Amino acid sequence: MLRRRQRKKPRILQWCTLHVLWMVVLILMAVGLAIQTLGMTDKKRMRLLEVEQAGVAAATGLEAGRPIEACRPRTHVMFLKTHKTAGSTILNILYRFGEARNLTFALPAAYQFGYPLLFNTRRVKFYTPLKPQEYHIICNHMRFFRPQVEKIMAKGTFYFSILRNPVTLVESSFTYYKGSSLAFKKVDSLEQFLSQPWRYFSPKERGSHYARNLMWFDFGFDHNANASAGYVDLALAQIEATFQLVLIAEYFDESMVLLKEALCWGLEDVVSFKLNLRNNASVKPMSEGAAEQIRAWNALDWELYAHFNRTFWRKVEHYGRERMGADVLALREKRRELTVLCLQGSSPVDASQIHDRNIRPFQYGRARIMGYNLNSNLDSRTRERCLRLVMPELQYKDLLDAKLFPSAHSGKLLQHV
Repeated sequence: MLRRRQRKKPRILQWCTLHVLWMVVLILMAVGLAIQTLGMTDKKRMRLLEVEQAGVAAATGLEAGRPIEACRPRTHVMFLKTHKTAGSTILNILYRFGEARNLTFALPAAYQFGYPLLFNTRRVKFYTPLKPQEYHIICNHMRFFRPQVEKIMAKGTFYFSILRNPVTLVESSFTYYKGSSLAFKKVDSLEQFLSQPWRYFSPKERGSHYARNLMWFDFGFDHNANASAGYVDLALAQIEATFQLVLIAEYFDESMVLLKEALCWGLEDVVSFKLNLRNNASVKPMSEGAAEQIRAWNALDWELYAHFNRTFWRKVEHYGRERMGADVLALREKRRELTVLCLQGSSPVDASQIHDRNIRPFQYGRARIMGYNLNSNLDSRTRERCLRLVMPELQYKDLLDAKLFPSAHSGKLLQHV
């Protein structure tokens, strides 16, 4: 059987076919390499993009479409409540914050921690060194002594305090503590005392700290020390090393904004009504001459106030003036809303005009301390909220005392110790 003879392809055609195949292979290899390279580059870009997005998320509080906490609210707080500096209002803020979150308070047996003696843990109600306890908040009056405070407050506790211009502070102290300071009892007026302070003042007499450098004394220092530059600088450095924030009473709203920022709280946590407020009739303006005498006689307090007034405004600048202005307005709006909601008449009244005897503020010295009437049409839940806002510090302390130590609460009459 004859086989059909196959026709051979010309050599030139065979060579072209092989050449084309090799070209195709090379092209495919090049394309594959390019795809691999681009893929690696894209992966790097994706990783870079993920890093960038993570940075944005950290800055804005967003991650994977859900909020994350940029900071955690601080719950370990030590407030040095200085005298006649709006400290009662801050005390109310701390009481409300702690009570709402079931935090523990270091409370005094009465209403102050053995003042004017330096603070000692023995003054904390039911504290025993045999069974040490750490507390979330301590905020009642004391003369500060860090070694003892640190025994009951956790490491990392936030320390802060508040100061007031010594000129207005001394005027207030004279009215409030005239019966507690022998130096003030010897005179009829503050001007008389300032004209010859050493004639009436003795460092060893009872209540001498009320008559000179009261804030300096509250911070635990000698209120009769010589105001030398070296001594003052050393003391101020010690205060700065202990207290993360020192507020200024004259700029209370700005102070509250800085406080909520430092504690990672909300504006609603620091909104308040003024407490332990004097009737304007008992406030006496000081002449410039009297103001100069007060600054000279209270040189340590003046140095303290002037220094931390400067640090306060540096913190405001760091926070941002425009941002501060907006937050202050927001805080005041929240206060206005609560005023409309809670208060009858929208302003403080004399204690004698307060209908609920249980929220009448304690009266002391020559000062006429004012308080508030609540609206009568509040539901029970709103009333409790509003009641906490206007509750004077002694009554609020008794309330917390009864909650923390129910078996020991005896309902004793209020004492000012």
